[in-house]
Amino acid sequence: MKLFIVGAGPGAPDLITVRGMKLVEEADVILYADSLVNEELMAGCKEGAVVLKTAGMHLEEIVETMVNYVKEGKKVVRLHTGDPAVYGAIIEQIALLKEAGIETEIVPGVSSVFAAAAAAGAELTIPDVTQTVILTRAEGRTPVPEKEQLKDLARHECTIAFFLSATLTKKVTRELVEAGWPENTPAAVVYRATWPDEKIVRTTVGDLDAAMRENGIRKQAMILAGKALDPEIGKSGYRSKLYDKTFTHGFRKGIKQ
Repeated sequence: MKLFIVGAGPGAPDLITVRGMKLVEEADVILYADSLVNEELMAGCKEGAVVLKTAGMHLEEIVETMVNYVKEGKKVVRLHTGDPAVYGAIIEQIALLKEAGIETEIVPGVSSVFAAAAAAGAELTIPDVTQTVILTRAEGRTPVPEKEQLKDLARHECTIAFFLSATLTKKVTRELVEAGWPENTPAAVVYRATWPDEKIVRTTVGDLDAAMRENGIRKQAMILAGKALDPEIGKSGYRSKLYDKTFTHGFRKGIKQ
């Protein structure tokens, strides 16, 4: 007995993977997070498929429903927004499913962090600027482990992507500045990346809260911050070794200057 946990991607229905869409088309039962997953994906369901919205359901209710259908011999797909591995709350579901004797298979999806970077036209890792990306969230009702406090993570001065933090921007700015970030450090906010009403706001760490307030953004937003978010970074002359004509690697011999 197996259940499929599928990443639906960030919003646009054509950004689900081919494997994920095939499972949606084959499923007898689909449970999807209707607060975030694009309903247009359900257009691919086969005739007679049971489609259930889960935004108003609690964990045990969701799992009990999935278990009952799987035990009836149905092919069940649990459809999550973005990629299930990041803030997907899937481990708690998998643990209860395992107790019920049900195996799970996870199908990855396009995360909102990468959809947001694409919308902003950004490369999050720039040679000689930063080679690290931190995916995190500001501490609100959900606590953050003591060793992962933002002020400590920010001291690396790499690119930081903030999930689930649109209502906590004053805190984000305060902790970044306390960690030594200049207030003019570039930031980009992408609201509902890849959806028809997508909005991109370019700002700075210091003006982050004001910019989001002015644009009415307080949910479903990815915040990207760091030097790599400078829209003019391409003019700075940073280059990778990969395409450097003097650099030798396994597929090309470098040209001596």
